[in-house]
Amino acid sequence: MACVFGPIPSRRLGRSLGIDPVPLKTCNWNCVYCQLGRTRPLVHERRVYVPLPVLLNELDQALAARTPAEIDWVTIVGSGEPTLHSEIGELIRSIKRRTTIPVAVITNGALLYLPDVREALCAADAVLPTFSAGSAAVYRALHRPHPEATFERLLEGLIAFRSAYQGNLRVEVMLVRGINDEEEALRDIAAALQRIRPDRIDITLPERPPAESWVEPPDTEGLMRATAILGAAAHVVHPAEGSFDLRGYATPVEAILAIITRHPMRTEELERALTRWAPNHVRDALHTLESSGAAQVIERYGTRFWCAADAFYPSTAPVPRKAVTTSRE
Repeated sequence: MACVFGPIPSRRLGRSLGIDPVPLKTCNWNCVYCQLGRTRPLVHERRVYVPLPVLLNELDQALAARTPAEIDWVTIVGSGEPTLHSEIGELIRSIKRRTTIPVAVITNGALLYLPDVREALCAADAVLPTFSAGSAAVYRALHRPHPEATFERLLEGLIAFRSAYQGNLRVEVMLVRGINDEEEALRDIAAALQRIRPDRIDITLPERPPAESWVEPPDTEGLMRATAILGAAAHVVHPAEGSFDLRGYATPVEAILAIITRHPMRTEELERALTRWAPNHVRDALHTLESSGAAQVIERYGTRFWCAADAFYPSTAPVPRKAVTTSRE
């Protein structure tokens, strides 16, 4: 299936059946840590990227092939930013008419300043936005957003959404060493989160291949500092382990492409995930994908990751000045 995938193990949602309503890297952010590479070009236009009947037809097939006990959440999560899909509200309502499985939306939150986006997401059982910067300077350094997706709009949109939203609001704070793991930057985040009032704060680290080669997770001291400053509602969340549901894929080549388009993985992870096929068949499929140019290998943290061929990871890039943590701008 092109747009519906899984269920896959999710670090925050258990067994997640994913729905991807936008093409790869259709996004209004160009995050330095993004596991799917750089955004080229930035996109801020809301429109129908995948027709609703296509998404629902794939969803119907996936739900018919599985019992509700096999799925913890139906999750709208893009290989870009899913709220750019202008029919996301109707998509959420259509899912809820089909199943009692709860619906989550994983979003960067940058479009929540728009009343129609807030109204659309209010139909979801859980919304998981990103909030990793408490100032405009750090926000720009970390997310490199579209000019219309400003820090002020992000913050005010999240505050307005919280005031209307009755579901579960779980904010993700992605920490990058030297960008937002210092005390001043963390206190700015904490102050803003007090205004947003999320139900939960998930601290995550760039453990998949980041877009920029200089990106590193915080050290132990930085992580301890973050948990202390962000408070009791904050939890460190690591990538989930578990099997991928790959029904519907006839060959390991098809299955690998379905996974790495959204989740770059190491060879040994793919071998564990693709238990339907022997490890040597998985390695043969990887060789076929690499030699044909259908996939690429990116090295980060001294580790080789298999990634989508269309994803762009520059080999080198200038490291930003630590002055971005002078945050009150």
